[in-house]
Amino acid sequence: MVAGVEKHQMASDPADRSAGDGFRLQVQLLGPLAIYRHGVALPLPASRKVRAVIAYLTLAPRAVGRGHLCELLWDIPNDPRGELRWCLSKVRSVLDEPDRHRVETRGDGITLDLSDCFVDVLEIGRAAQQGIDSLAPQRLRELAALFAGDFLEGLEIDRSPEFSGWLTAQRCRLRACRAAVLEHLVASIAPESDEVFGYLDQLLRLAPFDRRAHAMLLNALAARGRIHEGDAHVLATVRLFEAEGLDGAPLRESWKLARGRQHAQSEPSDVLALSLPSPLIPAAADVLLDAARRASIAVMPFADRTGDTNSRLADGLAHDVITRLAKLRNLFVIAHGTMSALGARGVGNEEAGRLLNVDYVAGGSVRRKADRVSVTAELCEARSARIVWTEEFEHKLDDALEVLDQIGDRIVASIASEIELAERNRAILKPPTSMNAWEAYHRGLWHMYRYEPQHNRQATQYFEMAARLDPTWARALSALSFTHFQNAFQRWTEREPEIEHAYRAAQQSLVADDRDPSAHWAMGRALWLRGRHAQSLVELEKAVELSPSFAHGHYTLAFVHAQSGDPRLGIGCSDHSRQLSPFDPLLCVMMSARAIALVRLGRFDEAADWALKGASRPNTFSHLRAIAAVCLGLAGRHDEGRELAASLHHMLPHYRIDDLLTTFQFAPDAAELFRRGGRSTSLG
Repeated sequence: MVAGVEKHQMASDPADRSAGDGFRLQVQLLGPLAIYRHGVALPLPASRKVRAVIAYLTLAPRAVGRGHLCELLWDIPNDPRGELRWCLSKVRSVLDEPDRHRVETRGDGITLDLSDCFVDVLEIGRAAQQGIDSLAPQRLRELAALFAGDFLEGLEIDRSPEFSGWLTAQRCRLRACRAAVLEHLVASIAPESDEVFGYLDQLLRLAPFDRRAHAMLLNALAARGRIHEGDAHVLATVRLFEAEGLDGAPLRESWKLARGRQHAQSEPSDVLALSLPSPLIPAAADVLLDAARRASIAVMPFADRTGDTNSRLADGLAHDVITRLAKLRNLFVIAHGTMSALGARGVGNEEAGRLLNVDYVAGGSVRRKADRVSVTAELCEARSARIVWTEEFEHKLDDALEVLDQIGDRIVASIASEIELAERNRAILKPPTSMNAWEAYHRGLWHMYRYEPQHNRQATQYFEMAARLDPTWARALSALSFTHFQNAFQRWTEREPEIEHAYRAAQQSLVADDRDPSAHWAMGRALWLRGRHAQSLVELEKAVELSPSFAHGHYTLAFVHAQSGDPRLGIGCSDHSRQLSPFDPLLCVMMSARAIALVRLGRFDEAADWALKGASRPNTFSHLRAIAAVCLGLAGRHDEGRELAASLHHMLPHYRIDDLLTTFQFAPDAAELFRRGGRSTSLG
């Protein structure tokens, strides 16, 4: 049992719990498995495996194959499928009703249709994805009441390592959700209410080494003048921390600050404020928050599901992901040694996130079977327990090291992209006057990817703010160079001054940090604007050498090669950039670069298809529509090309093929082809 002081409403009487009202069936997975029909507990089969099948199918996002269930729960029995059929008959006896069949089988797949049922864990999962930090206090109380105990208490199954791994992962995930609910509930409770102490007790039982939770309790005690209790708590907690090899000094400092605030305040409502404190954070994270420059991430050791005790695939993958994230130079990445030590102590992902006080935690598992390797990876917000991204990668295992190298690149690029998206969305809600460098930079990105003149001007202002707040941050300066590049490339302002501004910002970015791939990326683009293609390629190749996971470096190599370099290499770079970042905001240009390269190779039908994909993206712009119209013309799809050209002329009546040719820097053969395609679609 992980609970502290809590109400076991569902376990004792589900009819009293309003969250389940109106549902024919209620499934309780928190605490011992229990199922209620119209508020009455149903007798469950004694078999642990029947109960495990119910739980696993309840949470499965898609149909589960019979073979997978057999591997999950049986240690090579004489007749696993026969035992599974027996289990499913027992599941039907519990869940099915005369007018409602919930166990569905289609071919080899099995699903549970629980659309008319209330499931506590699914309810919590929906809240977590919605954003626990956005929920009202009463909703947080309802969620807190659902935690009647640990996930599937007492349902461990011997000699079922796959199920045990799944069970452990679900328990860790739900403990993190519970901690996030409790933390935000404490922060939302009226300051004068002693209700806060019951929830703080639960939170500290759940996360005994969470410094922020201890600070919240100390603030609450100091606000009420309960100094002796605070002294005793600090003394006992420091001993606990030091016994685990953790620094207890920040706890003493937090108590000192809490007492000082209590003494200095004159208004009772201010005295009782329970805002989330920041003093109790490891020293490295203190530096991070003071600089307010980067999001922080911890990458936990990947679990090895191969069953081979000599396999080092998982260890190697985690080390590579940490190293490559660090090479991006845009995140505060906890070192591999720390993460290995926490993993060796059995610290789970979510617990590590709170212990280290990072913004994000990544982890996953590796499974090798015959000639294939499967890797699952996940990224979640440490404080809200929201899963930001998850994906499964499966490859044929011709060369283990090469395959893991490719998967590592894709994981790193996906993590970086998802964090950037989350931080952009967060920054857009922040008042500009209160932004730090990190927030200003991500607010700028939000505007930059709109590809419109007014948004580009706003992006420039935010990047200038970020560079002013932190002149040593190369990433802000490289982004500033990009906005000037856009002004010149799109001809939104006078071209020559913008080319010079782009070049100077790229220079400053390199001076700030010449190990940042984005600095070399910015310089490569600026040199391309100046017509220095060979030097541009040198800088872009340096960017991807510094960070093989840097998708924008690979894309810009495709952009330059497609126009005037090696078109086949351009196609390869475009494909690699999209593989690394399949939902990238620059995806429209990645696709169009591939189309240009295909035109130079005479593969006009393929070029038309790829150009249309680029022109159909939501943030596309005029030149990409023109490329698509030209490619359609070259492919003989003249009516489609003229229709697209007409839509472009509707927005820009004076746009002609020369606008495209003077913006891009095509090799002579490519320029002639594009001019020919333009004539066939009314752009010439």
